[in-house]
Amino acid sequence: MEIVSCSDLHTLFSHIFLCLLFSLHVQPYTSPNKYFVNCGSQTTVFNAGRTFIGDLNTTNTISFRFTPQNSDQVVDHSTESPSLYDSIRIFKDPSFYEFEVDQDAVHIVRLHFSPFNFSTDLSTSLFNVSASGFLLLRNFNSTNIRNNSSSIEEFFLSLNIGENFRIYFSPNSSSIAYVNAIEVFPVPPNFIPDKAKVITLAGAKGESKIFPSLVLHTIYRINVGGPEIPLNNDGLWRKWEQEQDNAYLLNPSSAKNSIPHLIKLKYLNEDDHYFAPELVYQTAKELNLNSSSSLNLINMTWHFPSRKRTLHFLRLHFYDLIGKTFHGYLYFNLSIGNRFSQKTGSSDMVNHPFHLDFLVNCGENGFISVSVSPLGRLETGQSTAYLNGVEIMEAMDEHSRDPVVKETKNKHVGVFVGLAIGIFGLICILGFGIFFGLKWSKPKSEKASQTHTKWSPLPVFGGGSTHSKFTKRTSSNSPIPNLNLGLKFSLAEIKTATNNFNKKFLVGEGGFGKVYKGVMRNGMRVAVKRSQPGAGQGISEFEREITILSRIRHRHLVSFIGYCNEGLEMILVYEFLEKGTLREHLYNSNFPPLSWKKRLEICIGAAKGLHYLHKGLSSGIIHRDVKSTNILLDENLVAKVSDFGLSTASSLDETHVSTDIKGTIGYLDPEYFRTRQLTQKSDVYSFGVVLLEVLCARLALNPTLPNEQINLAEWGLKCKKMELLEEIIDPKLKGQIDPNSLRKFSDTIEKCLQDDGENRPTMGDVVWDLEYALQLQQNVHHRMPHEDSETNANGSSSTYIQKIPSIGSSILREDKQDMSQDLDIHLTASQVFSQMNAGEGR
Repeated sequence: MEIVSCSDLHTLFSHIFLCLLFSLHVQPYTSPNKYFVNCGSQTTVFNAGRTFIGDLNTTNTISFRFTPQNSDQVVDHSTESPSLYDSIRIFKDPSFYEFEVDQDAVHIVRLHFSPFNFSTDLSTSLFNVSASGFLLLRNFNSTNIRNNSSSIEEFFLSLNIGENFRIYFSPNSSSIAYVNAIEVFPVPPNFIPDKAKVITLAGAKGESKIFPSLVLHTIYRINVGGPEIPLNNDGLWRKWEQEQDNAYLLNPSSAKNSIPHLIKLKYLNEDDHYFAPELVYQTAKELNLNSSSSLNLINMTWHFPSRKRTLHFLRLHFYDLIGKTFHGYLYFNLSIGNRFSQKTGSSDMVNHPFHLDFLVNCGENGFISVSVSPLGRLETGQSTAYLNGVEIMEAMDEHSRDPVVKETKNKHVGVFVGLAIGIFGLICILGFGIFFGLKWSKPKSEKASQTHTKWSPLPVFGGGSTHSKFTKRTSSNSPIPNLNLGLKFSLAEIKTATNNFNKKFLVGEGGFGKVYKGVMRNGMRVAVKRSQPGAGQGISEFEREITILSRIRHRHLVSFIGYCNEGLEMILVYEFLEKGTLREHLYNSNFPPLSWKKRLEICIGAAKGLHYLHKGLSSGIIHRDVKSTNILLDENLVAKVSDFGLSTASSLDETHVSTDIKGTIGYLDPEYFRTRQLTQKSDVYSFGVVLLEVLCARLALNPTLPNEQINLAEWGLKCKKMELLEEIIDPKLKGQIDPNSLRKFSDTIEKCLQDDGENRPTMGDVVWDLEYALQLQQNVHHRMPHEDSETNANGSSSTYIQKIPSIGSSILREDKQDMSQDLDIHLTASQVFSQMNAGEGR
C-alpha cells in the first residue's frame, strides 16, 4: 500500500481549492455604454460573458462606424459555435473605427489580433495604431504575436463626453493592417487615480498627473502565488497570468506560496472589488523563512524588465492571509528600487484588500524592482511579508497626427440610389418601351457581380484554434505522438531511483521545482528534474524540452535520458553531472577556484553547444535562457548546456521569432525585451553576460550594490570603456591572465553585449574568439606581455596562432564532421544507456 505524503495531500488540497474558486460567480461590470465589436463579420459572438456584435450587422444599434471602402477583404466564417477569431478586417489604406463617447471617464481599449487562421498571408503586414492623438502601436505585425495564437493589447485612455473617438489603423508603405475584435468601455469611477507618487532611481519625487497627458499600456498583470485567472472570473475581463512571478524573482527560494483562503472579503468601498478579482486576494506569496539559500537576504525581490527611461504605472495588491491565521494583522516593509521604502499593511481595525499605486521611472537600469521584507508583527511577534498581485503599465506619451482617411459615402447610400434608379427605370419603361427597360437591367447585374467580388471571403483553416500542437492528451495521459515514447519511464521507476524523492537525494532547487540525484536499475546515475505543480514550469515548457532534447546530441549539451508524465507529475531525466553548475564553481567555496585556462575551456565548450543549437540542425534552436546555472560540468569539468524548457525552434532563414518575454533578469537581451522579437543574437547577449560573470565572479544582477553596479553587463561595459576592467576581475585570477588573452576576451564580451543585435557576433564567431584567447594564454611564454597578440617575439607572423576571421564569417572552426557526428535523432532509452555505459560523450 502506497503511503500518501503530506506534500501530495497539500497539492491535492490546492487543486480542489482552485476548482472551488473557479466555480464562483463573478459579477461583470455594468457600464452605461460598452462597445464589443467582432470585426469583419455579420455574426454575433459570445466570449467570456461579453457579446461581440459583427461590424457588418445592419441590425445593430450600437453607435460606432468604420470605413469599409478601405477593407476589401473580410471573413464571415459562420459555424454552429463561432469564435471571436474566425473573422478579420483587413485595411489596405489608413482607416478607422469611430465610437460615440457618452461620459467623461477613463476607458479601456482592447485590440485583438489573431491572423493565423486565414489563407491570406499576413506575416509581412506592418502597421501603426493610433487614437486620441497618441501612438499606441508602432510597426506592429504578426511576428509580435506569440505562439501563433492571439495577442490582446490593452490601453487606458481618458475620453470626454461628446467626443467621436477614433482608432486609426495605418499600413506602412505598401503593407496592410488588420484587426479581429475591438473593446471600448469606461472603467468604474476612481479606478485609475488622477495622480500618483513618482519613484525614480534617486527616490520619491512628489506626485504627477496621469491623465489626460498619458496613455497606459498594460505590460504585466500577475496573480502572485496563485493560478491563472480566466477572463470570465474578472469583472473587467482582464487576464491574470499564472505564477509568472517566479521568473522575475531574484531568489526563488526566498518565497513560497501562501495557503489559499476561500473567505468572503470585506471591501472599504462598494466598487473596490473591481480593482482585482477575489482570486487575487485569496492567494499570495510570502517570505520563505525556512530557506537555506546563501543568497537569501530575508526579503522577496522581483525584477521586471521595462523600457529604459520611461515612466510605468505600478499597482501592487495586498491582502493579509497570514495575519488572519495568527489573529493579528501584519505590517512589513515595501521597497521600490534602492531609494524608496515605506511601511505597508492592513488597517488596525479591519483586514481588507488594498492596493498601492506608483509612477516608476526605471532609468537606465531597464527594470522595475519591487521588494517586501519583514518589519515585525503586532501582537504575535512574527516577522514575514507577502504580495498578492502586480500590474505594470507603460505610460506612453508619444503623440501622433491623425492619418488622412479618404471617406466615401455610407454603404446604405447605394441602396437608396439603386431604389431611385429602379423607379426612374420603371417610368422609362412606360414611356419608351421594353427596349430601354432591358438596357437598364444590365448595369444592375454588373453592379451585383462587382459587389460579390469585392467581399470575397478568406477561408479559415480548421475552423477554430489550430495552434496547439502538444497540449492535447490521450486517455492514458500521455502526450500526443510528437513526443518520443521510447524514452518514457514509469513513475515507479523514478521513485525507485530517487528512493521516493528522498530529501537526501536533493541536489538542486529552482523556480521549476526540484532536482534529485538518482540511480537507475542498471546502475546509471541520473539527475531527475521534478516540476512541482504551480511551481512555474507548465505543460508547454515540459513537452518543448522533451521534443528538443530527443532531437539533439552533442558533447557540450546535457544528455537526455527520458521523461515521466503520470498523473500530475512532469519529470525529466538527464545524465548526472558530478561537478554541478558553473555558477557554483564561481561563488561556492566548497569547490577549488577555477584557473583562467579552465574557465576559457568551459566557455568554449558552452559556446560550441550553443553554436550547435543555432546551426547544427535543419531548424535552428534558440536556447532563450542562457545563464551560469544552466551550464553544467562533468567530472572532467567539461561544460554542457542544459535546461531547454524555454527554447524556441526557428528556421535558419528566419531573422527572428516572436514570443512572449521569458528568461532570467540580468541575462535578458534588451533588444528582445523592447521588440519581443527573439533571435539567435539574444542567446549571444546572454552568453556575453556569462562571459563577464566568469571573468568577474559577480552576480548578473545584485541589488545590494550601488545603483550603477547592480547590472553586471552595464557595469562591466562601463569599466571596459574607462579601461578599469582589471579592477573588477575575480581576485582569484590576479596574476594568471595574459594581457593579450584578457584583451581578446573582453573584446568578445563587448561585441556580445551590443545593444543592437545586428552588431553582435554569431556563436560561431564567439567560438573563434574564445579559442584565440585560449591560444594567446597557452602561448604566453613565446612573447612578452607588451607584444601584439598576432605576432611572435621576433616580429614575424606567428606560426602557431591562427588569425581570427572577421565578424560575420560563415566559416566554422569546429569540424563539420564533428558537428554532424554529434547528431542523433530519436534515441531509445536502451540506446542511451548503452552509449553511456560505453563512455561516449553525448
